[in-house]
Amino acid sequence: MGKIAVMGAGSWGTAFATMCVDAGEDVTVWARRAEIAELIAGEHRNPDYLGDVVLADSLRATADAEEALRGAEVVVLAVPSHALRASLDAWSDVFPRDATAVSLIKGIEVETRMRASQVIRGVLGLPYSHVVVVSGPNLARECARRLPGGTVAAGPESQVTRRVQAMCHTPYFRVYTNPDVVGVEIGGAAKNAIALAAGMADGMGFGDNAKATLVTRGLAEMTRLGVALGGNPLTFSGLAGMGDLVATCISAQSRNRHVGEQLGRGRSLDDVIAEMKMVAEGVKSSKALLEIATENGIEMPIVEHVVRVVHEGADPVVMVGSLMGRVPKPEFHGLEGARP
Repeated sequence: MGKIAVMGAGSWGTAFATMCVDAGEDVTVWARRAEIAELIAGEHRNPDYLGDVVLADSLRATADAEEALRGAEVVVLAVPSHALRASLDAWSDVFPRDATAVSLIKGIEVETRMRASQVIRGVLGLPYSHVVVVSGPNLARECARRLPGGTVAAGPESQVTRRVQAMCHTPYFRVYTNPDVVGVEIGGAAKNAIALAAGMADGMGFGDNAKATLVTRGLAEMTRLGVALGGNPLTFSGLAGMGDLVATCISAQSRNRHVGEQLGRGRSLDDVIAEMKMVAEGVKSSKALLEIATENGIEMPIVEHVVRVVHEGADPVVMVGSLMGRVPKPEFHGLEGARP
């Protein structure tokens, strides 16, 4: 057991920190706001993000990044994708270069179209082996309430990945390993865009048939892109693919599904975002994902239509007609050559 620093005290960062404590680890969570750190450390709760959920008694918290990072064996990064680079730049001088970095981030950097692990390695100069990504159907409030669930820890070096597996594996939370960093990260980012579409379907009053079709065809889009970028197609049938996609598309706790639902009801994106305390990663990442897909000659019609609604102001009702009117194709179009 070594010291773990969780950098980010939002809903998922706080929940993940609590699970690490439950697994027997020595954990300090860094909060951007001092009042959040004081509530976590003093009252064992984070009401802004996790309501009345009671956190682990021994979970420490601080608003001082240097204090949190000092002596850390593992540094868990739980900040929004758009804030990752600036945060790493700010922490660079005190970031322990011999630590393993763990990304909980499910988004793409819009300007560079880089995955979180790529940004981490680029800014900090960490070796490929020491950056691990964690992704799966992990709705933060359920994890914080210690309800049963699971996730995937992905990294190229088995010993490093097993360390991350052990630090958050508890009697209520199962952690599986996977060497496919690309596939796990693409799954985590792409499912958010699909969840926006699923939410729009809910907002427009569509039924379960529509939801099941969106989830299944969304999985095909995720897989096509992931495989084109070097991912393993089997990853997308696992927790970081299908598992995360299902949870994000059907749960009322999903931020991305919520945003889509409000858009489907005719509300403006600005109004929806203004009333949210947490980030819906799919809003920004969807455009970057579509650009990556276009560069690689990959069709992602659901993501394409989400971008039209979110970034170009298109009417969701019109986009449904456009999607449904596409020329029909074989079910596994674009996946014929995908082999594990």
